[in-house]
Amino acid sequence: MAKKQASVTRREFLQQAALASGAVALAGFSPTAATVAQAGEQRIGSQLIGKLEGPELVLDPAKWPKKFGEAPMLAELVKAGKLPPVEKRIPEEPMVVKPLHSIGKYGGTWRRGFTGPGDGENGNRIVSTDKILFWDYTGTKIMPCLAKDWKVSDDGRVIAITLRKGHRWSDGHPFTADDFVFWYEDIYMNRDIQPNPHPDFMVNGKPGRLTKRDDYTVVFEFPEPNYLFVDILAGSTAMGGGQATQQFFLRTMGAYMPAHYIKQFLPKYSSRDEVDRKAKAAGFDGWLSYAKNRWDWRLNTEVPTLGPWKTVMPANTPTWGLERNPFYYGVDTEGNQLPYIDKINMGLAENLEVLNLRAIAGQYDLQERHTAMSKIPVFLENRAKGNYDVRLDPALNGSDATLQINHAYEADPEIAKWLHNRDFRRALSLGIERDQLNETFWLGIGVAGSVIPSESSPYSPGAEWRKKWSTHNPKQANELLDKIGLTKKDGEGYRLRTDGKGRLRIELQTSAGAFIPHTQIAEMIKEHWKKIGIQADTKELERNLFFTKIKGNEHQIAIWANDGTEVLYLFPRHALPVDPVEALMGHPIADWFASNGKAGKAPTDPEMLKALEMFRSAGSKKTAQERYEIAREIFKIIVDNQFSIGTVGQSPATMGVRIVSKKLGNIPAREVNAQHARTPCSSHPATFFYKS
Repeated sequence: MAKKQASVTRREFLQQAALASGAVALAGFSPTAATVAQAGEQRIGSQLIGKLEGPELVLDPAKWPKKFGEAPMLAELVKAGKLPPVEKRIPEEPMVVKPLHSIGKYGGTWRRGFTGPGDGENGNRIVSTDKILFWDYTGTKIMPCLAKDWKVSDDGRVIAITLRKGHRWSDGHPFTADDFVFWYEDIYMNRDIQPNPHPDFMVNGKPGRLTKRDDYTVVFEFPEPNYLFVDILAGSTAMGGGQATQQFFLRTMGAYMPAHYIKQFLPKYSSRDEVDRKAKAAGFDGWLSYAKNRWDWRLNTEVPTLGPWKTVMPANTPTWGLERNPFYYGVDTEGNQLPYIDKINMGLAENLEVLNLRAIAGQYDLQERHTAMSKIPVFLENRAKGNYDVRLDPALNGSDATLQINHAYEADPEIAKWLHNRDFRRALSLGIERDQLNETFWLGIGVAGSVIPSESSPYSPGAEWRKKWSTHNPKQANELLDKIGLTKKDGEGYRLRTDGKGRLRIELQTSAGAFIPHTQIAEMIKEHWKKIGIQADTKELERNLFFTKIKGNEHQIAIWANDGTEVLYLFPRHALPVDPVEALMGHPIADWFASNGKAGKAPTDPEMLKALEMFRSAGSKKTAQERYEIAREIFKIIVDNQFSIGTVGQSPATMGVRIVSKKLGNIPAREVNAQHARTPCSSHPATFFYKS
């Protein structure tokens, strides 16, 4: 009989699960001695946090296997004459992965949950070895991926990547430099598809270009030094995100596409009338919307892909089904073609509560997305019954529920005036009782404060900036509001508009299906703001509608995580309005930034403009230290001006609570949890397997 686990109260558990916020190394740096000491002081919860570990790549061709094996389901197709032999499907230069613990076994279906078509990132993170380059499991080292090698010129202007010889798409068609040229000339440079240059493919506001040197060599060239570009190609960025990530929000990045398949949907290779006719026959309003649907790997089961699994049941059905890619380019050290797992079935959950209940019941084999930190005590209580383990992967971003101010808002001039007022934003921040939020929604294990990342991050300007304008001080908040002219109040104590149109009301927009309960957090902030005379109205929207409103510049304040700030240059969209794909701080400003002033609207705040100019200049700095110094100054500006308002962060709340079936092998005890190396992608899910 198994030994009965000692019971603990919820509060005792919370105390025991205190997380070492700086324990994970990030891109280009390692934990400081102080960070390590801090981690040592908080070892009580180590059984849930574990050791950072993961698989490794074999880079020496002399050690690559010479013979190959394959899954039984593929061997049957070969025998039936429906597939070529495995030796003809694997590239001459494969990606060789040394599994974490052992060579795996073939077979099985990975059970997982998702929340609908808007949850595409759920699959992106699993198939993400379709990226050009890749951050390793520590998040500190760039590794080969689709590209087997890369070279940066001494002046930082030219980056050449070398592809793997013999690599093929999932339909067997060769994958070559021509797929990059097609993307650049016919997709990215097509202003019907990509209206403006993207900041990921620019330096100091000047666009780069892409050329082909030969069938297996692609050259990215910039007019000025761009020493950040290799990091960008390896990160989960618009440019480096790969074929899967590029589909999120219909982005057209990723730097390559299956030319042989996509050409049929473009007017250039047929005619406008012909592609429009096909689009309307398929139920679309024109060729462009149809093309975007056809290159979306989540919705189109026919589009060729490069990841370990491809979609066989679309994401707009109750079960998003994936099945192994017979031409996947990865093998283990014994020559077995990856992935080990045959299929992935993601079952639609009507809401997050349903998804978490299924996880508690052991109905998922591996789930880190949407699993709620608030459920940790319940997860622990049901481990034996559900035959799973609970593992925590703390992140280093500053705030899991960030009040992202729309600095381009103009629909209501009165509201716009105050949102653009620094002292008003400071007052809102001072009015938030973050310790109460932490205890209620983060189980007391988050870190309250501003939006800056953990002090272990080289981007952090220092501990004092975590508290600046970010501690509860309603007296000071009221003084600031009085000072700027919001002195008149109604009978309930709420401040009145200065235009004579009644009570001043600020709308907090939240998304249904967020990783933590943003709507409930907004409701608590609403109560906090009563003490400073500010009326807040919360408005929860379905996720797709949430971002549609943001894209349309209709929101006032949107609540979202500022994940990615720990690697500012790789994922800046939650720190500054620079990415026109997702700009919670003002899409017109992001459009202006991305187009180098040709579109959108410039920020009116000189401090915002200063921060954007500093951000733009960082790519030309040769050393990491120079770039870190610029980032620290940017964060000082962000915090001092409260461009966005932080609450609580540095926790496992965002995809850091893993439920892992005990049947699975090669699962790391701890995964790096950051935007440039997203869970579980850096652990190479293709190496996960069922032990029995």
